[in-house]
Amino acid sequence: MSGSGKRACYSSGNGEKDMAEGGWTWEGLNPEVLALIFVRIPAEERLRTVTLVCRSWREAVAGPYCWTDIDIEQWCRRCNRPDLVDSAVRKLVRRSKCTFTRLSAYKLGDAAFSYLAICGRCLKVLQIPMSEVSDKMVEKHAESLVNITVLDISYCLRISCKGLEAFGKQCKSLIHLKRNMPPPEWERLAPSVASRIDETEAMTVADTMTGLCHLELGFGRFGDRGLDAILTKCKKLTHLDIQGCWNVELNGDLGDKCEKLPVFWCPWLDYYEERLSLENDGSGPNFSDESSSLDSD
Repeated sequence: MSGSGKRACYSSGNGEKDMAEGGWTWEGLNPEVLALIFVRIPAEERLRTVTLVCRSWREAVAGPYCWTDIDIEQWCRRCNRPDLVDSAVRKLVRRSKCTFTRLSAYKLGDAAFSYLAICGRCLKVLQIPMSEVSDKMVEKHAESLVNITVLDISYCLRISCKGLEAFGKQCKSLIHLKRNMPPPEWERLAPSVASRIDETEAMTVADTMTGLCHLELGFGRFGDRGLDAILTKCKKLTHLDIQGCWNVELNGDLGDKCEKLPVFWCPWLDYYEERLSLENDGSGPNFSDESSSLDSD
């Protein structure tokens, strides 16, 4: 580099340009290099703060390199407005120029799911707990999500065994599934309730997702038959979490099969105590109602 060199600049608090000896400028950095830094910053801060520093930072955030990993779940939980969530997802998917490999959101709707599926040729990790996505939309677009390896559809009440089957038949690279469901209210947890066994989802997983290594089915309504089918057909399984699946009795050799897994969470572990400890550690979600620059164009 020539002796005259260039100077690195940054904006001071009073808005003036401060100069520091360097040999490069922020403006001269490749957007891909800037993105390696910016992706460590939460998405909301990237849009609200980073873009105010200088033009090159604003242009980097506006480009696709910062959005191969789209993680806005915590913002979605605070916002708690499905219309703004859908708008933000569509906006960030557009910014990625269809290069995003991971999307983590909360309370996603059918419209945003349809859009991300159409643009998701590179998508490998899809985490959309408590979303309003329907079976119909999953059946329509699952074939566009063939590269997915990790799927979280916990608490997605509009997705039934039909949607699960569509994911299983189309997403043959799937190795990690989270399908935890809401726990029943304690006052309703009577023997007559617990005895209503439904093996459908467990059998669907066993029949269509044989490549799974990690499976979470918390508070599923299946019993021993569904569990046995999963253990028999999902031969690569190393992690199984069936906490709250109180219809499972582990009769016969089922208990021995489960104990052979490297990681096994049985139905009777204290779910509430474990989750409460997480919340007390400060890692629980913030459900305050707010919106931010994520929903603005």
